[in-house]
Amino acid sequence: MDSDLKQINTLAEGLMAGERRALARAITLIESTRADHRRQSAELLRQIGDRGASGVDAALRIGLSGTPGVGKSTFIEAFGMYLVDQGLKVAVLAVDPSSALSGGSILGDKTRMERLARHPRAFIRPSPSRSELGGVARRTRETVRLVEAAGFDVVLVETVGVGQSETMVAEMTDIFTLLIAPAGGDELQGVKRGIMEIADLIVVNKADGELLPVARATQSDYAGALKLMRRREFDPEGFPKVLTASAIAGTGLEEVWAAVRELADWRRAEGWHDKRRGEQARLWLGRALEHAAVEMVTKDARVAAALPGLQSAVDAGELAPDAAVDKLLSVFRNGS
Repeated sequence: MDSDLKQINTLAEGLMAGERRALARAITLIESTRADHRRQSAELLRQIGDRGASGVDAALRIGLSGTPGVGKSTFIEAFGMYLVDQGLKVAVLAVDPSSALSGGSILGDKTRMERLARHPRAFIRPSPSRSELGGVARRTRETVRLVEAAGFDVVLVETVGVGQSETMVAEMTDIFTLLIAPAGGDELQGVKRGIMEIADLIVVNKADGELLPVARATQSDYAGALKLMRRREFDPEGFPKVLTASAIAGTGLEEVWAAVRELADWRRAEGWHDKRRGEQARLWLGRALEHAAVEMVTKDARVAAALPGLQSAVDAGELAPDAAVDKLLSVFRNGS
């Protein structure tokens, strides 16, 4: 145990010194599901505390989402290169879709962001979602804490853009950005209102060449739609904003960053930044408790023995799922 603690102390020191190898090792440890690794992860997180995550110089967490084909990876690379050129350290946490059968993931973001991956002030970490609800890796929030402790100024969290992943990433970031492609008015009808309601910025990507007029028309359509929504108390006048950009041409990136900074600075000054961080921490405490409770119950030998029979009864329609849960909890508490 003393040896493990010494290793964690060394890892924490290397991490907080900004050593990339220590950061990679720490993230691998965080993502492990082994019981001993989970204990070591808890100790590592305790040692780094809220380093890099609090105070006026706290890292800025930006969530990015968008449907496949919108050019997320291309935009993130262009935006990341713009930020590192400003002297900032940028971490990209790209949550990849995992196979529900094998648990394998695509993990292609490093190959799609070759320039950014090679930059000394950038760090890209693809993480398999492991079939977590909404496609967001269970340990992504803890990984955010690690890259903050390593001294990164901006953390970009990319979602797979499906299901409820947008909501979950919005619950762990400061600014949530929705990327959309230039399209006709009918496309606006296909965007879920819920996503529009959580977006802080909407960026129409691919605003170049022949698509530039279409992108500007799309910008106008979305701006009009936002005006019909109730203004949120944690937004200043003029937000949420709709902007245009081209990752290929490198245009609009300065305006996107200026809008991000304007919103982030206003929320800090008005106290919304700390309030939102506190609310997010409570939400993730609840999620962590749910995971821990499910693991504790399902790992019980008596529950494991009773589960197949109850699953068969549910499959056959002989037992309602809620009734099966009640029986499993009774087995867990009383052994019968």
